[in-house]
Amino acid sequence: MKRNKPARPPQQDRESENGVPTALQAILDGLPEQPGVYLMKDKRAHVIYIGKAARLRDRVRQYFHKSSDNRDFVPLLAGLVGDIETIVTNNEKEALLLENNLIKQHQPKFNVKLVDDKNFLVLRLDPSAKWPRLEVGRRIKEDGARYFGPYHSATACREALRVVNRHFKLRTCTDHVLNSRKRPCLQYQIKRCDAPCVFPIPVEGYQQQVDDVTLFLQGKDDELLSRLKARMREAAGKLEYEGAAAIRDQLQALEKSLEQQRVVATTFVDQDVVGLHRAGTTVELSVLFIRQGKLLGRRTFSFKNQEFPDAEVVSSFIGLYYDMSGFQPDEVLLPVEIPDAELKADWLREKRGRKVEVLVPQRGPRHDLVVLAGKNAQAEYESRRDHQEDAIEALGKLQRRLHLKRLPQRIECYDIANLQGQLSVGSMVVFVDGVPDKSQYRIFKIKTVKGPDDFASLYEVLSRRFRRAKQDDPGWAVPDLVVVDGGKGQLQMALAAAHDVGIPTGVGGIDMVGIAKPAESAQGEQKPDRVFIPKIKDPIKLRPNSAELFVLARVRDEAHRFANTLHRKLRRRRALRSALEDVPGIGAKRKRELLRHFGSLKKIKEATIEDLARAPGMTAAAAQSLFQFFHPPEDESVDENAEGGLDLLAGDAESADTDGDPTAGPDETEAA
Repeated sequence: MKRNKPARPPQQDRESENGVPTALQAILDGLPEQPGVYLMKDKRAHVIYIGKAARLRDRVRQYFHKSSDNRDFVPLLAGLVGDIETIVTNNEKEALLLENNLIKQHQPKFNVKLVDDKNFLVLRLDPSAKWPRLEVGRRIKEDGARYFGPYHSATACREALRVVNRHFKLRTCTDHVLNSRKRPCLQYQIKRCDAPCVFPIPVEGYQQQVDDVTLFLQGKDDELLSRLKARMREAAGKLEYEGAAAIRDQLQALEKSLEQQRVVATTFVDQDVVGLHRAGTTVELSVLFIRQGKLLGRRTFSFKNQEFPDAEVVSSFIGLYYDMSGFQPDEVLLPVEIPDAELKADWLREKRGRKVEVLVPQRGPRHDLVVLAGKNAQAEYESRRDHQEDAIEALGKLQRRLHLKRLPQRIECYDIANLQGQLSVGSMVVFVDGVPDKSQYRIFKIKTVKGPDDFASLYEVLSRRFRRAKQDDPGWAVPDLVVVDGGKGQLQMALAAAHDVGIPTGVGGIDMVGIAKPAESAQGEQKPDRVFIPKIKDPIKLRPNSAELFVLARVRDEAHRFANTLHRKLRRRRALRSALEDVPGIGAKRKRELLRHFGSLKKIKEATIEDLARAPGMTAAAAQSLFQFFHPPEDESVDENAEGGLDLLAGDAESADTDGDPTAGPDETEAA
């Protein structure tokens, strides 16, 4: 192992052609090509990131040069890194172990960091003792004892210990008490211990209980129950009915306890399932413990300032997690591909002494488990008290990155949806302190624009919205930031609408930006989103996985979802109404009454002539005409626009729909 620290040239402010400072470029050019570990340091020589590589020069240079996977780290690292130190190793496996040790030693800012393993609870059983006992421990040692776990909480660990103490007759006293006791304790009186401290009991019988406990804690329930049943039959065959009855009672109690454990897998192997949830630079990881197909518990870990890709975060986490944990399962299921999966599997196999697979399932039961773990990670993030602080921190980063005049505590985003110019609608979504406030969502029906003109539609929507603000309507407060889904053209329309209404923008006014999602390249590579700012020619490309991009993309996607959901519902309502357009004697008023009375077009079609005649506003002649339209005598087919089966509630077919979100605002009523 060789430590290599390239000599640094005099500090210079000039940049090389690729935007990297020349001093840093000189360090990159001097990196070794052997495997090893690299330590990135800031200008004050503090270690901010540690990584490993099979070829140090190629790996580190990827952070500062655009590569095929489009990792845009130059804006982040080129301005932070002042020095890069490398440690050469003999192979990549040595680099993996060294990386884990250095991360725990330096605690770098941008690395995944796990707390001390004092939180990992395990159950310890020493089979070499004369009378083994099960005890709770926190550290796994190479002392020949068997360790079970780790358990996600003290409650889960002690519940497992309670079940063992209730159904198996192992001693619970310490070695000191065992050697000094003169008479049996209460555990003997309630028949939960055979009192080896006082009475001479068969060692073989006690060892059977130890083996049973081992099978129980390993999740090998079928094998355990088979052993107990065979022992019960053997005792009955020897006419030891009292002993057989005791084993029978133990069997019944165990079966009842095992029924309460949830089976989540059909492959009865030990699995650790990793789930991931990202919210900007905050990453939540959840690990589900599945033993022999049963979900025994979970642990979650939260990490901040993680702008590196998910694959690197997960890879670093796996190395640190299993370096601290003494248990290695048969399978480790991951949510994303990691570059060193093979290396991690070999390392875990050496630690365990048996094969360990590191998999990224794409379908089937294993994939379902990964999805479940991801839901656990998301739920844990949303339930944490400080996730609101994460949102405020992300808003602060957005303000600095886009040079906004004030913290964007209230953000409004607008999007337009139409189908070839028909049923054009605009959506307005509101985020307050980084969280969607659905009570303030609004929808707009486009009134003045004909045809598919998104620019004019956006101008109309924002003009109507800003006029509400000019009227000091309490429900239409001026936002801190307006985001439009689109590029320069859409942003100019938004600025023009504010100017024409008299809402100041720029210095002393509200901030406006546009966010556009570029098309994929010819190679299928997804380029980063671009943010357009007034009076700046070129768009800003936000870093992938950055907090500011997370905020803007989330707001944009919510506006897009809201607009498209509303537009689809309007199309369905229009299709429903169109089926009644050609019925003789059915005008707009009768059409509304029929929909209110029957509730859906399907029920109108199924109604008899008598039912139709009893509907409000209907006559016998109109009922006859309507019935014959849907039931032609020659079995002629009728075009039902493929939407006749929709079961929509009766109501004004012209009214806007908010898709279950809060009630419509003034403009919705006006639009209708």
